[in-house]
Amino acid sequence: MSWDPAQYLRYGGERLRPALDLLTTVVAESPLVVVDLGCGAGNVTGLLRRRWPDAEITGVDGSPEMLERAGQAVPGCRFMLADIARWEPDGTPDVIFSNAALHWLGGHAALFPRLLARLAPGGTLAVQMPAMHESPLRRLQYEVAANGPWAVALAGIGSAPPILPAEAYWDLLRPHCRTLDIWETTYLHALHGENAVAAWASGSSLRPFLDALVPEMRAAFLGAYAEALRPVYPPRPDGTTLLPFRRLFIVAQG
Repeated sequence: MSWDPAQYLRYGGERLRPALDLLTTVVAESPLVVVDLGCGAGNVTGLLRRRWPDAEITGVDGSPEMLERAGQAVPGCRFMLADIARWEPDGTPDVIFSNAALHWLGGHAALFPRLLARLAPGGTLAVQMPAMHESPLRRLQYEVAANGPWAVALAGIGSAPPILPAEAYWDLLRPHCRTLDIWETTYLHALHGENAVAAWASGSSLRPFLDALVPEMRAAFLGAYAEALRPVYPPRPDGTTLLPFRRLFIVAQG
């Protein structure tokens, strides 16, 4: 799957707020090694650098385009191209921080305990993931994909798989950590511009569908998706479009 850093960062402020909320709950005072797992364009890596200026900070991502942008944005950090599903640290990080990345991966029953086990003693795993798999934003992607001249090209194409219920992450992690905090928040993102919700999705969950289409068909598919979204997320009288966006947070200390 390709990533367009400019499209992803079009709503950079809204995408950054959950990372800020997650970071405020991490109590690590002076970690030596911090990993930003699924660092994307480096906007969160910059937050980690400001929070822990003396730490060795590494951003890990599978997109060369995103890493190029990250290296320019946060030159004082190390960046590594890797499949985050199979990534293994060089040593034992004190903090593994992952904002809006791990929901792209399956196999969470094995992945999350493995990441926790890779931490230094007393280390922290801090994760934020969208929990939008049942929302119209996501559901309509599949409905529109299955109905139209693009249906054959999009057969078998999917976006991020559903994450587990919050209680399942508790059961997975609680036996292996000293403290565990799990919560959910629904943000009411106030978006601006024409077809704002489709533009939001174009920077993230809609990417697999767009990547599978030739440019002409891509534009038609995006238009049909925007049309399907409009009754569900209508512009308000002032022109703002409100997008309720649910996110799951996990902070586990080993």
